[in-house]
Amino acid sequence: MRRSEAEKSIRELRAQIRHHDYLYYVKDAPEISDEAYDGLFNELKALEKQFPGLVTPDSPTQRVGGIPLDKFPTIQHVVPMMSLDSSQDEAALQRFIDRIRKAVGDVGYVVEPKFDGASVELVYEDGVLVRASTRGDGRRGEGVTENIRTIASVPLRLRDSHTEGVLAFRGEIIMRIREFEELNERLMVEGKEPFANPRNAAAGSLRQLDPKITAQRPLDVFVYDLLAGAEDEVSTQWDARAVLRNWGLRVHEEARRVSSVEQVLDFHRDLYERRDDLEYELDGVVIKVNDLAVRDRLGATSHHPRWAFAYKFPPRKEITRVLRIFPSVGRTGVVTPVAMLRPVNLGGVTVSRASLHNREEVARKDVREGDRVRVQRAGDVIPQVIERVDEPGRKRTRAYQMPNHCPSCGTLLLERGPYTICPNGLECPAQLVGRIVHFASRDALDIEGLGDETARLFVERGLVRQLPDLFHLAPGQIVELEGFAEKSAANLVDAIRRSALVELHRFVYGLGIPEVGAAVARELARHFRSFDEIRQATGDELEAVPGVGPKMAERIEAFFREEHNQRILDGLLDDEVTLVQPKGTAASGVLEGIKMVFTGGLGRITRREAQELVESLGGRATSSVSKEIDYVVVGTDPGSKFEKAQKLGVKTLTEDEFLELLRSKGVEV
Repeated sequence: MRRSEAEKSIRELRAQIRHHDYLYYVKDAPEISDEAYDGLFNELKALEKQFPGLVTPDSPTQRVGGIPLDKFPTIQHVVPMMSLDSSQDEAALQRFIDRIRKAVGDVGYVVEPKFDGASVELVYEDGVLVRASTRGDGRRGEGVTENIRTIASVPLRLRDSHTEGVLAFRGEIIMRIREFEELNERLMVEGKEPFANPRNAAAGSLRQLDPKITAQRPLDVFVYDLLAGAEDEVSTQWDARAVLRNWGLRVHEEARRVSSVEQVLDFHRDLYERRDDLEYELDGVVIKVNDLAVRDRLGATSHHPRWAFAYKFPPRKEITRVLRIFPSVGRTGVVTPVAMLRPVNLGGVTVSRASLHNREEVARKDVREGDRVRVQRAGDVIPQVIERVDEPGRKRTRAYQMPNHCPSCGTLLLERGPYTICPNGLECPAQLVGRIVHFASRDALDIEGLGDETARLFVERGLVRQLPDLFHLAPGQIVELEGFAEKSAANLVDAIRRSALVELHRFVYGLGIPEVGAAVARELARHFRSFDEIRQATGDELEAVPGVGPKMAERIEAFFREEHNQRILDGLLDDEVTLVQPKGTAASGVLEGIKMVFTGGLGRITRREAQELVESLGGRATSSVSKEIDYVVVGTDPGSKFEKAQKLGVKTLTEDEFLELLRSKGVEV
């Protein structure tokens, strides 16, 4: 085929594909099958491969994602993306309408759904998408153009020919609930932390430094505002909606023109009653003055436009529905049944999953997929299902059964009391991923940049089969992974190598010994002083450590006696990790028996660093003030602990006095 013929065919194929995209995403009325659409797309892709000089940025084939970024650029918005004045109070809605009436008289309004997603600005020049950015601080946001280009419902070129100059739009990136559930299920299979709710999933997917990861996420868009351009064509919000649709932008059909509070309330009530049946999350409705000229007269505050108001839905209460039950493999091998929930608000926190603890708990509470349940946050932190809520007349699904084989490695699972265990240890990918993340966590080796996603990739690609392999990684291996460029790969390798010099208590905690948290790890380090002493300690010797009881001593001793663990430890200590004394311990033990509390902000070191320093010198850094406390160190803006210290007569120190106390005891700070 000659180039001129190819150019004509490519132009026609692109036009056909854009037409069918418009029918599918905007009109919701596809004319051809998925197979026929794929045929057109593959034909275009083959021609562009044969004639690469004819590929343009707005071609439908250019959605696969570009090269990973080291960071997002900062982009100035064409028009400030302001937040909305909002309330759940009907009286506040009435006051908004009254203010408008007083300022400009009776006007018409448009009411639209308020999406719970990630707000973005889309900018087109002469009909072609040139940049996209997150809302950011309202005036500037992060440039996510390459990621936005991967979303099929965002047109790379507008349909209408009357799109000259700059056009800017505001829209919401969302993830539909069903696709959110499927994404979370995949993440849990991979041993990764699932997203809390669809909004977080949409925002997190949009902010991936590697566009190829975003391309794999099921993101969608609804555009709802024309921010700039087309002033001669559009005079009302209702007109703008029609123009946006004609240009090929996805506009939500749930909208009405209204003229009274009663009509707004009717729309709000209708959507609220259907809220649980919708396929995406809404958190209210938005009321906008319809006439754009009137909007200009009303203006805006420094925070929000005076012509729009968000009438919010009440937050979901503590009763919700179990969407599915899923087995999750933890780093210690315990397989926990997890309930994936329709997102519910608990004390200001959105919860979309809750632990069902173990198979006996599932059976005792008789919780099944599809059930309505009551949820609470245990200790105001960990979500858990309290009980099933009866629904008379509703047919229930069959009782949940734990799997027979590990969902991560396929090993036959064991039952130990009420718990289900994968015995495959670090040979199980999910357990190894969890161990790596724990080993790199802040209280352990504190390896910046090594989180769930990266640990999973290391295990999947066979780069890390055991913990010592971390220290053999080279930038050239990491740069091949999704989400990494040369600089970020080099930075991670540097962080791993720096972490090889580690304090004893951090190393002990990072090993993930069953039941050994950061506090116990510190006590073990303080008591035994060396790792060899900890490794060789008997159960009786371990029980002499504060906070270690018989059961914990038994678990610690068993951990160090296990041959596989011994090989890992030998591999780490022989060649990779060097244990060092904590900073400032030249006078180790000089604060033995002294208890301190820190309150307020410190200037020269962080509170965390100060607490660790006290602990490393033999002292105790606690969180509550009592008569047993020796010193309360007071920083800027201290809280109630300062007042309590004064009331109890506990000696207080400024930051400078605290540092001087350390120097007086021979500590270099």
